Amino acid sequence: MGPSGSGKSTLLYALGGLDRPSSGAIEIAGYRLDSMSSEELAHFRRDTCGFVFQAFHLVPTLTALQNAALPGVFSRIPTEVREDRAARLLDALGMGERLDHRPNQLSGGQQQRVAIARALFNDPPLIMADEPTGALDSKMGRTVMTMLRKLCDRFNKTLLIVTHDPSVASYADRIVMLHDGKIVEDRLQAPEERYLNA
Repeated sequence: MGPSGSGKSTLLYALGGLDRPSSGAIEIAGYRLDSMSSEELAHFRRDTCGFVFQAFHLVPTLTALQNAALPGVFSRIPTEVREDRAARLLDALGMGERLDHRPNQLSGGQQQRVAIARALFNDPPLIMADEPTGALDSKMGRTVMTMLRKLCDRFNKTLLIVTHDPSVASYADRIVMLHDGKIVEDRLQAPEERYLNA
């Protein structure tokens, strides 16, 4: 958490291997990201991270099913297998009736669910979300956050969220506050504190 310009997204992208640090070291799950080649970083992202972006970044010409299955193309998974996996994920997220719809035929919340299915496709241990509710109304935002929290609890995933919204942060176990690129607070949130601002 932190105000605009505090370095939240920069930190997220560095931890996800999307940006390289100008100095220092980044180690995640035994990987030293700062010393990896571009190809090694691509493999790290494919196998370790799922990304959920505020703007969704869905391919407009692809259906919900094809968008959710897209990581399988890069992993060279056969079409039938990847589409079956994507269909199961979308169905679990309440999108089973929208598989053939393109992004412009979906609401913001539905597009976000497709983006979440895509992030989960390769079963990564780490899911990174940059303002995942920023483009949603408050009701849909709560739905998405509840869904993400349940996914983490059910499938033992680590979820790293960038937000400036206390109601989004209320779903977290740990809150790290940034200001001007520095950590100014790092605290655990007790179970009884969760969802108080949701």
